[in-house]
Amino acid sequence: MKSIENLSYEELLERFKALLKRNNLKYTTQREAILKTLYDHPDHFTPENLYILVKKNYPELNTGITTVYRTLNLLEENHIATSISFGSAGKKFELGNKPHHDHLICEKCGTIVEFENQEIEKLQEKIAKMHDFKLTNHLMQLYGICKKCQNT
Repeated sequence: MKSIENLSYEELLERFKALLKRNNLKYTTQREAILKTLYDHPDHFTPENLYILVKKNYPELNTGITTVYRTLNLLEENHIATSISFGSAGKKFELGNKPHHDHLICEKCGTIVEFENQEIEKLQEKIAKMHDFKLTNHLMQLYGICKKCQNT
């Protein structure tokens, strides 16, 4: 499947509808509201936070938390959304339409800082080459304490 990076919402929605059809799932306005909310908000969401935002932005829709979980899992399985695991605290999801980036994650408050660093990318490629390893993808998550939490 081609990358969803830089797709318009309309293109992403068409891809989503095709994905639903391939999985014998029905298109619903609730599922679209979940996708649209992810598209409009570049943050990282727990399913519960996303559910609250969908309910706030689309109060006329009867969207259940189960629909949010199932839709997020479908999007993740098909590389439309990505997640960061927080162990027993669950996952935070984001739409996978941004250029490749890595994450700094605060272990106290859960703040996520996205960053890009070409030197790190080149070093990873060099290490893979040294080990005769064909690098196809990677996920870097650096854990620590953010400035705000260090000062409290």
